[in-house]
Amino acid sequence: MTGALLAVAAAPGQPSSGYGPLDRTAAGAARDAAVTLLVGRTVDGEDGDHGPVTAGWCEAGAFRGGPCGAWREQRILATAHGAASVLPDPAFRRPEALPTDAGGPLEIALARSQAGSLTDVTVHDGHGRHLAGALAPGGGHWRNTEPLRAGETYTLQVGAQDGDGTPVGVTMAFRTTPPAADGGRLTAEFGPRPGTYGAGEIVTAVLSRPVPAEDADARARVEQGLQVTSEPHVEGAWHWVDDTTLHFRPRTYWPAHTVVRVRSGLDGVELGGHGYGGPSESLEFTVADRIEAVTDSAAHQMTVRRNGRVIRTIPVTTGKAGFLTRSGIKVVLGKEAKVRMRGDTVGIQKGTKEFYDLPVLYATRVTWSGEYVHAAPWSVEAQGEENVSHGCTGMSTEDAAWFFETVREGDIVEVVNSGGAPMAPFDNGFGDWNMDWRTWLSGSALTPAAARPAPPAAHTPSRLHPTT
Repeated sequence: MTGALLAVAAAPGQPSSGYGPLDRTAAGAARDAAVTLLVGRTVDGEDGDHGPVTAGWCEAGAFRGGPCGAWREQRILATAHGAASVLPDPAFRRPEALPTDAGGPLEIALARSQAGSLTDVTVHDGHGRHLAGALAPGGGHWRNTEPLRAGETYTLQVGAQDGDGTPVGVTMAFRTTPPAADGGRLTAEFGPRPGTYGAGEIVTAVLSRPVPAEDADARARVEQGLQVTSEPHVEGAWHWVDDTTLHFRPRTYWPAHTVVRVRSGLDGVELGGHGYGGPSESLEFTVADRIEAVTDSAAHQMTVRRNGRVIRTIPVTTGKAGFLTRSGIKVVLGKEAKVRMRGDTVGIQKGTKEFYDLPVLYATRVTWSGEYVHAAPWSVEAQGEENVSHGCTGMSTEDAAWFFETVREGDIVEVVNSGGAPMAPFDNGFGDWNMDWRTWLSGSALTPAAARPAPPAAHTPSRLHPTT
């Protein structure tokens, strides 16, 4: 009975020991405490009794007898003994025979004119992952709040109480339709690589296929499936950079020594016209001490702090007129002990007085276009006095060596009072921190509250009246 909705015996509030055949003798339990539940779901495939299943489904909560597009409603009897039966619906003879469509909702409600309420609903798949859902006020209705996965078996444990307050319950199971074999599923490649990073590190997700902004529902499902957790917990959100790239950052910098875990829950999730999600490799990285280097170009000085405490003040020189250093917050992208710098790589023609071709030591990169913090022994006399560089931040070889050894990828390098153009958020490194939080959230496909991950906690089923 692949795809069937099964109801098995289970004492109220207790899990079943396994799947079993429908107990069609359990209707006699109605003489005792009992509640009739309506279980609504959308289905896939051909219904031999009624012809092809049509697209569309009834409006959420609008339970009706008989078929409604692809909507199927079943009546389940939950009793004080945990026994249950699928009650017949005269509108169609075998409503349980079709597999559930992962793209549709799953709803549980009390039958009309029933006294009582739902008290708790717990749903998990065959891998032990719980499906989030919400009970309506008063306990009359439950609906999933995250999508089902394709090709999964789900177990539902429902607790309720009748009009006299007597607990009743039932455990049910169903299978969702396998994903279509369409030649590939949407996956995500996460960054950075596993390792240890600075407090400004950005989490990236590159999708295997584009999801355009016009498809807001698909973007929301993708975003819900890309899960970032941390110890300690932080407030953070994803932001769509383009159709295939998302960035995640906290509201403020990562706390020192945070452990960050990134995983995809998209495997089997239906994404409308974009097919289904596939498996993606998870990621874990740690955050080191919080290093912040702030350069005041007007004062010609860099101040370096570790966890808020000043550990070094360095005289520097930054970009001169015509080559002003970008202002704003940047993130260390990498380090090169020795790099050749040429003026023509940044548009300075060979043969002009501004052209340069130099071997540079202790170069810490902060933009992809070639802005570095590096050793500049040729400008030591100007360091701390005036700005004479072509946009980089120059310092003595000794200070540059110390800086090179002190910082790591993800550390924060900020420039103020330079007069230069502001650091762009996405196209020349990680300028994400220059975007205020409200603007950052506007790049999420979710509502502001849904975009921010909840604090980690042990799973608690949706319930109004916890049972023991």
